Amino acid sequence: MSGQVPSVTDLDVYSSARAMAAAVAAKEVSARELLEMHLRRIEETNPAVNAIVSLDPERARDQAAEADEAHAAGRPVGPLHGLPVAFKDTHEVAGWPTTFGSPLRADHVSRRDDLVVERIRAAGVVVMGKTNVPEWAAGSHTFNTVFGTTLNPYALDRSAGGSSGGAAAALASGMVPLADGSDMGGSLRNPASFCNVVGLRPSVGRVPTWPSINAWELTSVSGPMARNVEDLALLLSVVAGPSTRAPLSLETPGSRFAPPLDAVLDGVRVAMSVDLGGSFAVDHTVADVVRAQAEPLVAAGAHVTEAHPDMTGADQVFRTLRAWHFQHRFGAMLERRPEAFKRSLADNIRAGAALSGADVARAYELRTRLAERVRAFFEEHDVLLLPVSQVPPFSAEEEYPSDINGEVQATYLDWMRSAYFITVTGCPAISVPAGFTPQGWPVGVQLVAAPNQERRLLEIAHAFEQVNRSGERRPRIRQEQP
Repeated sequence: MSGQVPSVTDLDVYSSARAMAAAVAAKEVSARELLEMHLRRIEETNPAVNAIVSLDPERARDQAAEADEAHAAGRPVGPLHGLPVAFKDTHEVAGWPTTFGSPLRADHVSRRDDLVVERIRAAGVVVMGKTNVPEWAAGSHTFNTVFGTTLNPYALDRSAGGSSGGAAAALASGMVPLADGSDMGGSLRNPASFCNVVGLRPSVGRVPTWPSINAWELTSVSGPMARNVEDLALLLSVVAGPSTRAPLSLETPGSRFAPPLDAVLDGVRVAMSVDLGGSFAVDHTVADVVRAQAEPLVAAGAHVTEAHPDMTGADQVFRTLRAWHFQHRFGAMLERRPEAFKRSLADNIRAGAALSGADVARAYELRTRLAERVRAFFEEHDVLLLPVSQVPPFSAEEEYPSDINGEVQATYLDWMRSAYFITVTGCPAISVPAGFTPQGWPVGVQLVAAPNQERRLLEIAHAFEQVNRSGERRPRIRQEQP
């Protein structure tokens, strides 16, 4: 078939994932035509952005042909049938390279799918490749010695964030219509903010994780990314739902989150906080974007107040549990191959070796107290609005921002408190485009709801998106490297 998309569909690479899926289902466009449209976009933009890695066009073409043949034969098709995707390079995809951004796994080819991949593939997608990540998904700047640095489509000298930076940059560039991600300390939310797309960190168990070295893990989750909230809801409807392989998985079926979404802000109680009561420094340009949201929210009927939960202990909880998990997962590897780890990650792993059982128990006690305070907070408020990231996209030549308003950031975690404080509350949080700095760099806001309230959060986020509309601004990508 021709690589040209029929004009009747009016599709382009920035069309919604829902429109693309509907066009394929209606046989207005084929999976092969949709794939070729995206492969052309990848050829045009990926050399500058470096978002997609391990690209395999021929294997993707074979899958697209199979998808079209199945559709033509009248076989049932899934909700994502024919959509081209690239999976995060920390998610195992059977038969595809999965490097985790580490030289220790540069030649690793997966033998089975992670559960989130299994569900997305079962929904009918066409796999094109993987999306770039930092080494072992550690740090919110996507660079590694295997594939290099992913750059921000809105400014090619800026970071795309991480660890789902390749996914966010690919979405923003029109290389993929949907993307999978994961989030411990902001790995879905920070790159979404930096790249002017949408990313949801769901409640623990909403998107089951399998396999796992710790099936009772409470900090790291998988979640969906998209260019708009209803597309994100579509992907969440595919990846959410219970699984006997994941003991913490929630019983609500994924279909509960499918679009369409209500978009009404009238009467919504919004608590707004720029810095959670002085808990962290926030770049002035980011703070300006956050504060600017109050007026349009009020105009739309929302009740906006300055408020935040008491976050006492959040920093200690996150840093303790992160170091503990990292030491358990990577300690032996670091001992055998210390030269194969970036210094910041190695330091984080070694910090875990110094922890005692009492330290970990204390972290869980503090987290329990925090969760109780947050529960009480959301009895008075529907949603908390705060920065996703404390800084706008920083220089891609830095590993992390060196300072915020002159305040030195000593480690690669210091500037991420606005994201990882929310991690340890257990609440779902979504990054939604909110504005731009004077330099034209994207800034997102983080909307947070009570635990297990994803449907309500999606509806509020969708309504906010309709009022704000910053997510409709597309990057102008130079074809040469900066």
